[in-house]
Amino acid sequence: MTIDDIPHTEQPTSGLGSLSAAPTTGATASPATNWSWVPIRSLAPRHRERIVTHLLALNAGDRYLRFGYHATDAQISKYVDLLDFASDEVFGIFSRRLELIAMAHLAHAVATPSPSGISEFGVSVLPHARARGFGRRLFEHAMLHARNRGVETLLIHALSENTAMLKIARNAGATVVREGSESDAALKLPPDTFGSHIDELVEQQAAELDYRLKVRARQVGDILGAIGDVKASLNKSTHVAEE
Repeated sequence: MTIDDIPHTEQPTSGLGSLSAAPTTGATASPATNWSWVPIRSLAPRHRERIVTHLLALNAGDRYLRFGYHATDAQISKYVDLLDFASDEVFGIFSRRLELIAMAHLAHAVATPSPSGISEFGVSVLPHARARGFGRRLFEHAMLHARNRGVETLLIHALSENTAMLKIARNAGATVVREGSESDAALKLPPDTFGSHIDELVEQQAAELDYRLKVRARQVGDILGAIGDVKASLNKSTHVAEE
């Protein structure tokens, strides 16, 4: 089964448009300001269930902004099934309870890496995790990841009403061109450096450590919870026996 088997009027891509058209203009990415570290972890095929749970938690309006059409549960599930983790990059932010609260999809053009390499960025953040800068941090992470792989242009194809995403792109230095209900934001990336690769490596290692600590904390919490349940059961049994 292919993506054409999904009954809808628009095809799901990385979530915010097509990679078919290259931008004709664009600004060079400027250094991020007000930087704050957030653990962003690369996702793999084993995370498909967490990804689909995250996307299905989006309401109708959020789905419309994320995909550019009113995506149904079935269409979202198919989109996740067709994610190509070998050619594209998917990364996310986990809460202390290991809930995937924000995620991004960096879809590389077929010609990448090439002198005119283009990658498209799509992002979603759960409602209760907004206003914390996660969308901006995921975009900055995508910028670093893309430039280290020879990508020259980061593209966002979004609905014009998606002002939050377009603002993030503009603040990063992207050139935004509006055509009716849709807008294209093109951001020219600087070439990679030794320092940019070190930055990405440090971010990856720190995010992995953060995730492992969260897993361990959850395991300890589950054990303590089970011990508490056993104690409560024993106390109840003792109380009944005394009666």
